[in-house]
Amino acid sequence: MSDTSSNASSATPENLLKTPLHNLHVELGARMVPFAGYSMPVQYPAGLMAEHHHTRNAAGLFDVSHMGQLRLVGLDSAAALETLIPVDVIDLPVGKQRYGLLLNDDGGIIDDLMFFNRDYAHGGDLFVIVNGACKVGDIAHIQKKIGARCEVIPMPEMALMALQGPQAVTALQRLAPGVEKLVFMTGGRFTVAGCECFVTRSGYTGEDGFEISVHASQADTLARALLAQPEVKPVGLGARNSLRLEAGLCLYGNDIDTGTTPVEASLNWAIQKVRRTGGARAGGFPGAEKILAQLANPAAAVKRKRVGLVALERIPVRDHSALQSTDGAPMGEVTSGLLGPTINTPVAMGYVSPEFAAIGTRVNAIVRGKPVPMEVSVMPFVPNHYYRG
Repeated sequence: MSDTSSNASSATPENLLKTPLHNLHVELGARMVPFAGYSMPVQYPAGLMAEHHHTRNAAGLFDVSHMGQLRLVGLDSAAALETLIPVDVIDLPVGKQRYGLLLNDDGGIIDDLMFFNRDYAHGGDLFVIVNGACKVGDIAHIQKKIGARCEVIPMPEMALMALQGPQAVTALQRLAPGVEKLVFMTGGRFTVAGCECFVTRSGYTGEDGFEISVHASQADTLARALLAQPEVKPVGLGARNSLRLEAGLCLYGNDIDTGTTPVEASLNWAIQKVRRTGGARAGGFPGAEKILAQLANPAAAVKRKRVGLVALERIPVRDHSALQSTDGAPMGEVTSGLLGPTINTPVAMGYVSPEFAAIGTRVNAIVRGKPVPMEVSVMPFVPNHYYRG
């Protein structure tokens, strides 16, 4: 889940919120931009390309404190959350994390999120992270829908950082011995450079790495300790966007939104068998009838599909470029696109009519009025390197 570039705010600088690391970003020479109501670093003096490559090759530190953190507490919290998302929450083991999709009654995606089963003292404790641009609405929605069944506790006092890249574990284990034992989508409490943190081995770059929740009062101390490690450099929202696109990961507001179902978004993998037709807890989530029908008979029920696209010419294809069949018929739109720094090739994601969704299908993107040939591609564009043990 990554709200990195789609919802840049038009707020004036005086109105913008600041993360606990704002002064550090300024000190490091970051170019600050309005984003999701916050002043956020889009890049540092090294530049987007250098930051992107450093994350792929070493370790990048991202401030993602604009994102929303909350807890759902109570013995009924897992069952309650399961009524809002088409995901297996009840069977998620303690110590494990999962990706989820908050849905509206028409099966559209209100937001994508991560949730972790902390289950402190067996009282029921789900730690949830939602996108920054959506967090106020998400928390209100969750409170309205399940607030009578469990405590919904926002955590605005917490900061959030992501340490991503193949050397992230090398850097972090120096400061928090034992963290190297975590595998992808697991986590726990660690003391990192003297700061009390909740750490998960996860992220949104396609690389191995960690997300670290820490009290705002300790955020600056933690960030400076991490940046003092030889492997680590600061990375802004710009490179976070290019990294997640190469990894084939959706950006909320661009690639998924309230008018898009999980099946249209090619996120079927996020709907576990237990919630599907024939499963032990089939349905029971918003838009279930529509989504289960799309899963059962996509040829009849699905009108468009998210696909990966690679340009066959070295011309970057940007968001909102129209897609046409090779004979000029309109058939979709690019939702995310740029020159992939790792593979040095223009890549994109977009929606096409199902008959054009097969791997290898040729389509044209319209760039400045001219067709750019593209081919439907497998994703991710760059192999993922999650650590699974």
